[in-house]
Amino acid sequence: MKEFWVSSGHQLARRAAGGGLVATDELLQAYLARPELAPPAEACAAERALHGRLSASPRAAVASAEIAAIADADARENWGFFLRFRDRLADAPTIEAAYLRLMSGGVDLPPLFVDHMTHLILRNALDGVEDPFTLRAGELFFRAQSGSLIDGALVLADSETVQTLGRPAGPLQAMLGAGPAAEIDVMTADNAWTYWRRSDAFAMALPLGATPAARDGLARAMTAWIGHLTGLTATIEPTARFDDADLRWFVGLDAEGAAIGDRLWRGEARADDAGRIAALFVARLAPDPRLDAAALRPFPMILGMSVAKTLRMKPQNLVFGLPWRKGAVPS
Repeated sequence: MKEFWVSSGHQLARRAAGGGLVATDELLQAYLARPELAPPAEACAAERALHGRLSASPRAAVASAEIAAIADADARENWGFFLRFRDRLADAPTIEAAYLRLMSGGVDLPPLFVDHMTHLILRNALDGVEDPFTLRAGELFFRAQSGSLIDGALVLADSETVQTLGRPAGPLQAMLGAGPAAEIDVMTADNAWTYWRRSDAFAMALPLGATPAARDGLARAMTAWIGHLTGLTATIEPTARFDDADLRWFVGLDAEGAAIGDRLWRGEARADDAGRIAALFVARLAPDPRLDAAALRPFPMILGMSVAKTLRMKPQNLVFGLPWRKGAVPS
């Protein structure tokens, strides 16, 4: 089996009997090594002492007075977030369960922690998958994307990678404002195999608009996510348009997609909505007693993007946006 997304830290987690991941001391220690928590040279004695104690015993109790004693306000905030995150993981049987509780009860953690939970869970859900297009499309779940039209078709590149690369060199890089041509390649059938050695670099662009394999890959990633977190059997297929779509129930895969769907449902579509759609899908769910009657018919899924063609997917909508019966929503 090929390895990918080592940066998720999945090798530091333990798989529970039901298939979910359990946070280990080693996983928590990896967080403590992050620059947000590792004390800088100018850190006060209280911060250094706390970091040293938790590095040795990451589940040790921490009194509020210990946080208050840290001199730097940003450090106090970071430690507060870490301890809240740590406690959420400790209070849930799996990381998957912690994620569902977080999303159903109100998110009280910064995006960094939420994205990493998503990264871990999706890595678990896609374990054994060997299609690079599925894996690259899966990056949309936890990495912001910057889009550009190449020959009229949408191509997505990792936003952080685009921002950190150097001077433009080559057509794609010039359009994206990115670095040397060797740094970002558009994934094709010929070069997709190179994803395995660069999956943690987030440096391959996804031709979402031009290549059916890219849209099929995103559909497979979404199907795996739904199945892993809910146990539902979903069939998701890309589509070019919703000519006869029943918009009484739809899933917006991001904030823009949700807004577009709302306008379509109200009959208030704007002239620029078509240009704001990154991809369209039709979903079908196998019968399940937890689902409402609306789940018996196919329903649309809409992935949108901003005017500037930035895209930030909301994978929680793939769970909480489904037609659950009252009281059946996972939490």
